[in-house]
Amino acid sequence: MKIARFETEHFFAQYEFNTPYQLCNSDCETMSIETLLELADVSVTDFTQQTLGYTESQGNPDLRQSIANTYQTCPPENVIVLATPVEGIYLTARALLNPGDEVIVLSPAYDALINMFEHVVGNENVKKWNFHSSDDGWELKIEELTQLLSPKTKMIVVNFPHNPTGYIPSPQIQQEIVAIAEQNNVWLFSDEMYFGLTHEGTTQIPSMADLSPKAIVLSGLSKTYGLPGLRTGWLVVPDDQLIDEYINWKFYTSICSPGPSEFLATAALKIWNELRQRSLTQISSNLQIADEFFRRWPNHFTWNRPLAGSTALVRFHVNSVSQITARLAAEAGVLIQSGKTLGSDDQHMRIGFGRAAFSTALGKFDDWLTDNPKIVENQKQ
Repeated sequence: MKIARFETEHFFAQYEFNTPYQLCNSDCETMSIETLLELADVSVTDFTQQTLGYTESQGNPDLRQSIANTYQTCPPENVIVLATPVEGIYLTARALLNPGDEVIVLSPAYDALINMFEHVVGNENVKKWNFHSSDDGWELKIEELTQLLSPKTKMIVVNFPHNPTGYIPSPQIQQEIVAIAEQNNVWLFSDEMYFGLTHEGTTQIPSMADLSPKAIVLSGLSKTYGLPGLRTGWLVVPDDQLIDEYINWKFYTSICSPGPSEFLATAALKIWNELRQRSLTQISSNLQIADEFFRRWPNHFTWNRPLAGSTALVRFHVNSVSQITARLAAEAGVLIQSGKTLGSDDQHMRIGFGRAAFSTALGKFDDWLTDNPKIVENQKQ
C-alpha cells in the first residue's frame, strides 16, 4: 500500500542544500559538537570513548531521566527514546490505530501528521480541524472539533506551538481540548517539537503529558534546542501495556537509538533551558526584523505575527507562491516555501525565524522585491 507524497521533505531535498538564503526553515540555529560539549561541561574524551554497540530499545536510562526532568509529572519509565522524531508518528499510528478508525488532525500541518494516519486508517477517515485567519491572527474553534467527533473517533492530533502558523492555545482552550479527549475516551496525540518557544506576551501552557492520562506526547531536540542533526526525539506514553506495544513496533523500525546521539542528547539536556533561551533570543530578534519588513510591504503580504514557535504562515498576495519560489531561488538564491506543501494553499508561505542568517536572507528577498516592483500585479493578471 503506497503512502502519500511527503511534499515538505521533497521540497527541501530539491532546494535546501543548493539555495544559500533560506527563509522557510523550521529549526533553530545549531552549533558544533565541540560547542555543545563545552556548554554542557562534558569532556570531548568522554564522547570519543563511547563504544558503538547496541543501546537499550527504550532508551538510555540516564537520557530518559533527563527527559523526564523537563516535565512536571513524567517518570522516566514513561519515556521512549526515538532514533528520529518522525519515528514517533509512525509508531503511534501503528500502535494505537486500525484501518477504519477515525482521526482528527489539525490543518495545515507537517505532512507526516496527516499522511501517516491516512495511510493506516484510510484517507476518508482522517478529518481536518482547520485553522481560521482573523484580524487577531490564527484561531481554532472548539465547536468545530466537537462536530468532527464520531463514535469511530480514536485519536485527536494536535501540535502546539503550531507549525506552520505559530499558534498556541490559551490555557482555557488547552483544557477544553483535554476535556473533549477524556470525555470521549479518545487518545490525544500531542506533537510538542516546539515546546517552550513561547514568545514574550504569550502565556506558556504545560505539556499535555502533565495534563491527561489520555495524552501521548512527541518531542525532541530538533526545533526548540537547535540540534536537528542528532535526530533525537522521544515519546511520553502513560500506559505500561501501551509502552510494550510501542516497543514491539520500534523493533521493526530503528530497534534502538544510536549511542553517539544518546550521549550528545544527554549532554544537551544538562543545559536544556540555556539552549531554549538561546533559540528564543534569536527568534525574538528575527521577529523584530520581520515586523519592519512586512511594514515596508503592506500590499504584498498579510502578516499574522506568531504567538510561539519558530515559524509563521504568511499570506503572499500572488496567485502562486510555488511559481515565485522557483523564480526567486534561481534569480536571487532565496528560498521560500509554499503553504501548499503543508496542506494550506499556494497563496501562503511558511517563514522561519530560528536561524542566525535570517536577516541576511530577508534582506536578499527585500532586494529582489525592490527589483521586481510589479510582481504582485503581474501574478494577478
